[in-house]
Amino acid sequence: MEKISDRARDVSRFATGICVAIAMAGPAIAQEGLPSREEMWRVIQAQQKEIEALKTAQTETGQRVKAAEEKVEATGEAVEQQMQTASGGPDGWWKDTKLGGYGEMHYNGGRKDEIDAHRFVLFVEHQFTDDIRFFSEVELEHALSGEGKKGEVELEQAYIEFGLPRQQKAQAGVFLLPIGILNETHEPPTFYGVERNGVETNIIPATWWEGGAQMLGELGNGFSYNAGVHSGLDVATAGGNAFKPRNGRTKVSEAPANDPAVTARLRWNGMPGVELAVSGQYQNDITQSADDTEAFLIETHADIRRGPWGLRALYARWDIDGAAAKALGRDEQYGWYAEPSYRFAVPVGEVGLFTRFSRWDNNAGDNRDSKFDQLQFGLNYWPHPDVVLKADYQFDNAPASTSEDDRFNLGVGFQF
Repeated sequence: MEKISDRARDVSRFATGICVAIAMAGPAIAQEGLPSREEMWRVIQAQQKEIEALKTAQTETGQRVKAAEEKVEATGEAVEQQMQTASGGPDGWWKDTKLGGYGEMHYNGGRKDEIDAHRFVLFVEHQFTDDIRFFSEVELEHALSGEGKKGEVELEQAYIEFGLPRQQKAQAGVFLLPIGILNETHEPPTFYGVERNGVETNIIPATWWEGGAQMLGELGNGFSYNAGVHSGLDVATAGGNAFKPRNGRTKVSEAPANDPAVTARLRWNGMPGVELAVSGQYQNDITQSADDTEAFLIETHADIRRGPWGLRALYARWDIDGAAAKALGRDEQYGWYAEPSYRFAVPVGEVGLFTRFSRWDNNAGDNRDSKFDQLQFGLNYWPHPDVVLKADYQFDNAPASTSEDDRFNLGVGFQF
């Protein structure tokens, strides 16, 4: 458009100059045999027509450009409107919702000699407002669930969290109990070994969740706390699993509410790479009956990572009141483990070496040899921080009433 306009102006100036020259030199031009006035007038008229044509072309081009701009703008508005409709509006749910998950598959040698898609968990978080959030985890264990199948579909977490002043929070719903190292953080890339340790399986029945409400928050100087009231254990009083905490988990599936439990934790993270904590739980009756079988759990642990070196150590103990528990030797149950490790970088990812000694006893209240010792050593390889390959070997020293199963284990796990 600018070039056309410049050309029109140049032609107009040229024509004007010719007219002036003719007016000033008319007689001389006629005498020298140059074009007559009539001939020059025809030239000027032709040039004027060209100028008018250029002006018309300029106007039409401008109109076409304007129409194109209007079409582009209309198309953009239509696309934006369709996107808003598909997402539920300008601020669609997708902007405030996060997805995540984790999973692991194991090979266990020895007498087991099996491969198991142990678990897959899907995590969903949604932010309602700046102060109200929803968290959930749905887990599929052992690949298949249903009648006659070995697996289960479980609701591991589903709670609302309310943000309060001064870094305090309140939670209500189904949540993981703040006990031990693995119960709240048990994604495969976060711990050593193919299987979870025996203490945080048999004494602290991880994974352990209940339904209720809790407060949590920061206290300053590296200290934080949890305090909650929730559904409790419902242990059997007879049979091989009587008074065993792991078999008393209800998983909030029509859980009896005759006797709730209370749990509290005090934790210190005042130094980078260091966590020290102590937890306690009290339940007036873990049989959910009128027997008043009081139970108290105490747990303490250290989780330290300083440079390449790591150390995890944990102790947990149950004291259960009642004649029936005492008669079975299960009025006292305890366990502990120590796990040193060393982690270092390789050309692709990182490798961690570990060894772990664990001891637990679900019948510590009698004089029988009922303690279970387990020694493990192995390695983790992280090609990516959220992907892990595992290998370990375990040596079992079991009581006479339990079968030993020394074996080699392999695993692959991920989180996202």
